Amino acid sequence: MTDQTQATTDPRLLELLAQLTLEEKVLVLTGHDFWATWPLEKIGLRRILVSDGPSGVRGEVWDERSPSLNLPSATALGSSWDAAIARRYGNVAAVEARRKGVDVVLGPTINLHRSPLGGRHFEAFSEDPILTADLASAYVEGLQENGVGATPKHYIANDFETDRFTVDVKVADRPLRELYLLAFEKAITEAHAWLVMSSYNSVNGATVTENELLETPLNSEWGFDGVVISDWTAVRDVNSARYSQDLVMPGPAGPWGDVLVAAVRAGEVEESAVDRKVLRLLALAARVGALEGFDAVAPEPVVVEDGVAFARTAEVEGAVLVRNENAELPWTASSLKSVAVIGHNARFARTQGGGSATVLPEKVVTPLDGLRSALPDTAVSYSVGAVVQEGIAELPLDRMTNPVTGEPGAHVRFLDASGASIFDEERRASALVWFGGDAPIAQASMLEFATRYTPDATGEILLGFAGAGNGRVIVNGELLHEENVITEGTDLGAAFLSPPSSSVAVPVVEGEPIDVTIEYDIQQGGPLAGALSITIGIEPDLSNPEELIAKAVEAARVADVAVVVVGTNSRVESEGYDRDSLALPGRQDELVRAVAAANPRTVVVVNSGSPVLLPWRNEVSAVLLSWFGGQQYGDAVADILLGVAEPGGRLPTTWPIEQADVPVIDVTPENGVVSYDEGIHIGYRAWLKAGTEPAYEFGHGLGYTSWSLDDLALDSSTVSEGGTVAAAVRVTNTGSRSGKQVVQVYASRADSSIDRPVRWLVGFAAVRVEPGESTWVTIPVSARAFADWGVDAQGDPGWHYEQGAFQLHAGTSVSDLPLTKTIEVTETTLLE
Repeated sequence: MTDQTQATTDPRLLELLAQLTLEEKVLVLTGHDFWATWPLEKIGLRRILVSDGPSGVRGEVWDERSPSLNLPSATALGSSWDAAIARRYGNVAAVEARRKGVDVVLGPTINLHRSPLGGRHFEAFSEDPILTADLASAYVEGLQENGVGATPKHYIANDFETDRFTVDVKVADRPLRELYLLAFEKAITEAHAWLVMSSYNSVNGATVTENELLETPLNSEWGFDGVVISDWTAVRDVNSARYSQDLVMPGPAGPWGDVLVAAVRAGEVEESAVDRKVLRLLALAARVGALEGFDAVAPEPVVVEDGVAFARTAEVEGAVLVRNENAELPWTASSLKSVAVIGHNARFARTQGGGSATVLPEKVVTPLDGLRSALPDTAVSYSVGAVVQEGIAELPLDRMTNPVTGEPGAHVRFLDASGASIFDEERRASALVWFGGDAPIAQASMLEFATRYTPDATGEILLGFAGAGNGRVIVNGELLHEENVITEGTDLGAAFLSPPSSSVAVPVVEGEPIDVTIEYDIQQGGPLAGALSITIGIEPDLSNPEELIAKAVEAARVADVAVVVVGTNSRVESEGYDRDSLALPGRQDELVRAVAAANPRTVVVVNSGSPVLLPWRNEVSAVLLSWFGGQQYGDAVADILLGVAEPGGRLPTTWPIEQADVPVIDVTPENGVVSYDEGIHIGYRAWLKAGTEPAYEFGHGLGYTSWSLDDLALDSSTVSEGGTVAAAVRVTNTGSRSGKQVVQVYASRADSSIDRPVRWLVGFAAVRVEPGESTWVTIPVSARAFADWGVDAQGDPGWHYEQGAFQLHAGTSVSDLPLTKTIEVTETTLLE
């Protein structure tokens, strides 16, 4: 495949390039600020605004006064196994981006689920490269057909968070090609993504921003003609300009600038390399409508639907029912006189993971909200059961009064070194982030947050703040606490978005307001200068966990059914750090067992973005894996439990019984290195190789009807390089209600001359069938699915097609494959 340079060789772009001085060329290759590129009025170039957006588009400011649509997490999207849903997801994200003036969405995140301990596991699709590639490609198409640039990230092998800025990933060419690069390939070669984000880490000794992988295969083989944008602060040296790194973020400072100008003039960097980068940026500007004289790909969105309604649909399509003993679900609403809803996450649901993917929705529907709304004639009780929260939780808006305006919220001031106010805001939240926007953080010495808080119970609260640096807690004018909070580790994302907490015990009386002031000393300098993050609120009271469980058990005992919502929190699953345990935090396992013993009709909803251990899974009637479900989470959960909708998800990742069973789990560097020694065996491939039984296998998921897969037919008995074989499966809905099934096709070769997985996914399709009806589902299987990456006798690398018979297996999970056919691969192109 040759480099697709049509866009960057447009003579009109070449004419614009010729008008620029070297200084102007270099200027546009570093961001203007946190989120935008430099405008150049002389050539009609406006700024290009980018925004984080894997599960919602935040926009230029991180501000509750400018809310964003919060879609379900990428693991929920991955669980849909449905390219049509992924494309709609991209469409909706693009409409949201256009509403906020955003030209480029920094997503999708398509790193693989190599280890369940990965901190951003929730933000990526799957452990399988084919499933990931197909969904990512559809997501990219959905974004870009509505005129917004997509940015597949993080290229490449950025599958964990520990020491992500400095770690060197050692990975052989074969797994690099067959797994980690394959996950990205289709988004470039078929969906033609307009950008790719380079990652922080090194691969095989070279940091990615200075790595030949940016050219090969990305440009030279895949034909990428877009912009390689850096992860924020990932470019550290002018040497990166010699590679296919195009845009440095954030700005305005950076490692290129005057240093790159001098390097070009000294002959150390070819000006032609700079020109290529600028042409790519101009081509991107033309595509998104940021360059005068060029028609945008889509001046207005062309595919529009109700984003809030889609958030609900996407969660239903991604929720995975993994247990349903005696057809406990779905429940009939009219038969329920009382429902006990239990769990911290039932009332304080996690709709998204922590880190840069976070958006601020206008409203979140929790499982408690959703069930109460869906069951107006049923007594729905609530018990917390066990505390999941870690650190400071923000103050509820309805308990905050702005002392200046008298409206709900808080008054925030920025003070200079003399104590004079230089900027103030009226805010409607106590979890605050300034990362872009107008606040003069670089000129301020102190932040002052003031609100009047009205307690909802009498007792003692742990009032404080979460933020790196020195802060003071003042109540009713009295200084009660001061602490200089020191962050753990060196990761900027963790320090900025998930800092440690500091609090002090404050006695309160229900209904009697207290005046709360937090003073926070602003630290200047550092790579995130001009940014600020702080949360003011209350730490959890963990003083009497037995009482919480006892109350939940009693509520369950007297109810018809019990719904226990267990899960994680933003301190467990977040950008910036990996997990050290797959166990549910707190005493949730103890809670589930106690509730299940009290009520045999206990259903557990798991509110996590990635696998957790479920030691009680066979003691409850049903288990629904609901992921981080987006802002309509509770309505979707109610739809599923009450049979308004069927859970449409199938597992995109293997869930273990015990953490020790996970065959590939290492995310901790040794001497600065993480070695992918497992090669091509990750995820279900590694489980099959180890012969270990998981709790729930890859591809597994239950619905509310029954199915029969009756026949597998191939349109050809042979396939060769560049070809495709169509596998058709006859699917019958043998149940009494309409349903969704995901037909999966895997390949195997028992007598291979090389190391291969026991089985590997080669294609899939989601299908919906009415009760009693049958349909044929056709799944194209590319010859590339049978290829392996190797080196020929002359030492040249490439794809090798081992000649002979392979088996194709069709079914509904990696271990439920009743149908088999033989396919012959008829050509060998490299290895003998």
